[in-house]
Parts: sequence; C-alpha cells; structure tokens
Amino acid sequence: MSNKHLSHNQMALQKFKKNFWGVLSFWFIVFLVLISIFGYFIAPDASTNANNGDVSLSTKPMGLEVEMLQVPIKEKNNKLINWFTGFEITDQNIPILSYQFKNDTLFYKEYHPDTTLAQTKSIPVKAFHKTESEIVSQNIFIKKYYLGTDNQGRDYLSRLIIGSRVSLAIGFVAVGISLAIGVFMGAIAGYFGGKVDAAVLWIINVIWSIPTLLLVIAITLALGKGFWQVFIAVGLTMWVEVARVVRGQVMSIKQMQYVTAAKALGYSHTRIIFKHILPNSWAPVIVISAANFASAILVESGLSFLGLGAQVPIPSWGGMIKEHYNYIILGKAYLALIPGIAMLLLVVAFMMIGNALRDALDVKN
Repeated sequence: MSNKHLSHNQMALQKFKKNFWGVLSFWFIVFLVLISIFGYFIAPDASTNANNGDVSLSTKPMGLEVEMLQVPIKEKNNKLINWFTGFEITDQNIPILSYQFKNDTLFYKEYHPDTTLAQTKSIPVKAFHKTESEIVSQNIFIKKYYLGTDNQGRDYLSRLIIGSRVSLAIGFVAVGISLAIGVFMGAIAGYFGGKVDAAVLWIINVIWSIPTLLLVIAITLALGKGFWQVFIAVGLTMWVEVARVVRGQVMSIKQMQYVTAAKALGYSHTRIIFKHILPNSWAPVIVISAANFASAILVESGLSFLGLGAQVPIPSWGGMIKEHYNYIILGKAYLALIPGIAMLLLVVAFMMIGNALRDALDVKN
C-alpha cells in the first residue's frame, strides 16, 4: 500500500516497526511485564514477597543444592488470588544435612556451613500426620538456588522476579499521575493564556526549581513511608515536564483553522480542548512519557537505597542493592550487580522506546 494512503499514525507505526532497537526494547518490556504479573507462577519461592528463608543459608553461591525438611505449621488455605499476591507461609523449610527415623521420631541434623557445628534435633512423626514413607517422599526434597541466596537466606531469583513488580509499577503509576496532572495544567494554561497561563507557569517554575529527589523525599516523608506513598510522590514531581510540553502544543494548535471553526460553532471550551486540540498533540507527550518511565524507575531505586522506598519485606531492585552493596568488597559483588543490571536494562529499554517513538512520530522523516 502506498504511504500516501496511510494515516499519520499508521505511517508512524510502520516507522517504529523498522526500528530494531525500539521493537526489541518493546518486547523486552512486555516480557518483564508478564514476568512481574505471573511472578508467583515461576518463582521458586512462591511465598508472599518471596520471604521464606533461613539465615543458615545466608549469601550462598549460585547453583546451591540443599536438602530440605518441610514441617507443617498451619493448614493451607490456597486461593486463586494467591497465585498473583503470593502464598502465606504454612510450612517451615528447614535445611538439613541428614535425617533418620527412630521410635516414631524423626531425627535430623540442621544445615551448617561447618558440619562439625551442626546440631541434631527431632520432631515426632505424628506432627506430619503422615507415615514415614510419605514424609520421605513428600516432605523431604532437594531445593536448588539458581542465583544463590541473599543475606537473609532467601531465594535470590525469587526476590529478583517479584522485585520487578515495584520497578514496573512505579513507572506506570507515576507516569499515569504525571499525565493526569500535566495534561490538565498544560492544556488550560496553553488554551486560556493570560493570568491562567501565568499562574500555571509560576507553579511549574517553583516545582522545577526544587531538585527532584529532594522534592520526592519531602513528599514521601509527608505521606509516610510505604509502597503507594512512593508512587504518588514520584508522580507528583514528574508532571511539570508534561505540562510544559502540552502547554506549547496547545498554544500552537489553538491557532489552527479547525479550532477557530469549532469556536464559531459555539462548542464548549472543554469539548474543543479534549476533542480537537489534545488528540493532535499526543506525539511529544508519548515520547516524554517514555522518558518519564525511566526517570521514575531511577528515582524509586534511589529512594529504596535511602530506605524511603518500598519497605521490607517487599522486594525491590533498589532495596536489594541497598541490602547487598557492602558485599561488593566481600567477594560477592553479584548480589548488588544483578538487580543493578536488571534496572539498567529496563531503563535503557524505555529510553530506546522513547527514541524510536520520537523518530517515528517526526513528520519530517
């Protein structure tokens, strides 16, 4: 089909598809989104926040295999929602070196890096409500830690998978908040001009003059530490860029003849702004939103590193770096580097998409 028969959006989509790095970044982000949504389906540790660990396995190397004894604590109450929110810990997984049955009692030697210091403990067989053969087949198994364990003896791969939720969620929520506020403020400033424009510009300049991280910290302290508080705080600091871009677009588009015709027909200001002006100004907003995704992820990681982000035991890549950065000089640098590299790839992917969208939406190309 000839390009002259295609709409501007269709032509932009064709250009985007030809951008290798943009398409690769898009599918990489889609892959991470699926990983984060279905994380508990694939994480080796499906407990809530992947928080089921044992300090005796602290900072063990990749590929570690340990024999586990699973001791029931309470009755399981599994629901479909748990596959997306995590399962309550109903069994205690005890790492062991050996075990034996004697007089209706299970004796086991707890795992210890120094086998000479390993302690022998016991538990009645009746506590399992199973026969000895059933205990061996159902409650004793070999567990493999593909990326090793963290400083609390938790499965590092599971923490990394579940931690991706925070980085992706902060991007979507913060950008959503920034778009809602920025588009509204920029649209009324650019459309009405005069005192409204001056007031909005004054607010923008005041917020712009404050360093982003300091402003986020101030809002976070005002709202309190927590998961959603961080999302709101980051979103409230990112709308100024959107507002400036929308304001400039609206000021340019409102001079068009079709806007003048809409005013002559007596259409309301709301209809003109949202039906005629904003739909024709989305291109630069989409590009800046992709950049804001990357910025939000970096700001959240900085807050988590400072202890103001997602609070323990919720895993986040920034929090994982904070917990393990001192291991860089202790010969286990991968504990901090792995979440750092994951965050780097995610940020680069969003920046690549932003560049690809900028080129695709550029009418001069």
